Amino acid sequence: MTSEERSWAVVGGGLLGGTLALRLSEQGHRVTLYERAPALGGLASSFQIGDITWDRFYHVTLLSDSVLRSFLDQLGLEGEMRWVATETALYDGGRLYPVSSAADYLRLPALSAVAKARIGATVLRASRVKDWRPLEDVTAEEWLVRWSGRPAYETFWRPLLRAKLGHRHGEASAAFIWAIIHRLYAARRAGMKQDLFGYVPGGYARVLDRLRLALEDQGVDVRTSSNVRSVTESSGRVVVETAGAIEMHDAAVVTTPSPIATRLVPQMAAEEREAHASIMYQGVVCVSLLLDRPLGGYYVTNITDSDIPFTGVIEMSALVDAAEFGGRTLVYLPKYVAPDDDLFNSAEVDITTAFVGALTRMYPDFDESHIVAAEVSRARHVLPVSTIGYSTRLPAIGSSVAGVHVVNTAHIVNGTLNVNETLQLVDRVLPDLLRAPVPEWST
Repeated sequence: MTSEERSWAVVGGGLLGGTLALRLSEQGHRVTLYERAPALGGLASSFQIGDITWDRFYHVTLLSDSVLRSFLDQLGLEGEMRWVATETALYDGGRLYPVSSAADYLRLPALSAVAKARIGATVLRASRVKDWRPLEDVTAEEWLVRWSGRPAYETFWRPLLRAKLGHRHGEASAAFIWAIIHRLYAARRAGMKQDLFGYVPGGYARVLDRLRLALEDQGVDVRTSSNVRSVTESSGRVVVETAGAIEMHDAAVVTTPSPIATRLVPQMAAEEREAHASIMYQGVVCVSLLLDRPLGGYYVTNITDSDIPFTGVIEMSALVDAAEFGGRTLVYLPKYVAPDDDLFNSAEVDITTAFVGALTRMYPDFDESHIVAAEVSRARHVLPVSTIGYSTRLPAIGSSVAGVHVVNTAHIVNGTLNVNETLQLVDRVLPDLLRAPVPEWST
């Protein structure tokens, strides 16, 4: 073995792990990719609802997502992308309001003219901030109240933060809201002031199929349905134990969320465990509905009313050609909650009943007879919350265990957790992984 060629184990076959495996193999390394599920994808995986297959959780590509678009180009898919001008709505005070244009925004009755002007100025200010680091020293609430005013915060900003972060919304730093505004503002600039969103025909099922082919063409040993029990170091080798075997590698990258990574790497030092434990995650419970007719025609409907059990309505058919869904409508009803929320233990029928009941209140023309199929998807560790001083407390990607690295979405500093940022993380950490010392071992 030379320092230029190593045997790498990549644990976790989501887009982060899969792309890291591809990049390592492109650098001449031998790579084994372990994924517990039957297929690659993680949060980007597909599922079947009724007789169609689409993304388990909703995803979208912005014109400004240059890293993702380059990745899709490598897979031969970027040229097939469809770009669509979409519309957005706000559900407030029991009513649905369009908010796709400045004129729509100015007509919102819940906000005064002064509040609207200050919110607009806040968005403009955030879009011009280049250095986000000072924003980590102040909470999102403090920063938004300073620039938008208390009435605008309570009426507009706070409900949106609460929808995404639940009871933890008060702990998020201003860098969190900056990241959201910055990405969407960049997308509008790229789209000539239009909300142009894109998708690959066939959804992420096609993207992941192409990724698997690319991995196999590159010689990566892809192991799906492979449940890794531990990643340890012994005599200068990295030992990966699965349910059926013990295998030796020169180095490993664990890409699972921090609570799982600390369990998989039992030799991790106490201070590293504490750093991973300090990361606060939000999970998601999402009811997906396949309907026999359109719902409201808006791609995204944000919700400020606290009596609605989900945090938004994503009408995928307002973006994706309905032919992808057999002429029907696919709707996502997500609720972002803490990993220990009771919803993760609730029966699917109870969750669906509660969500559908609220949907009938929002849309008087909708009733349960319009539902062709329904599915409930859950993920406990989705979004790491950017809290005060977040970037200064992150654990390093190199661990105290020789040859073992931990890279996960918590290392996306001040991001909104989307595929483009995940691929940016791959590009950022790859040079560090390649420069890591080669463990000394004897055959």
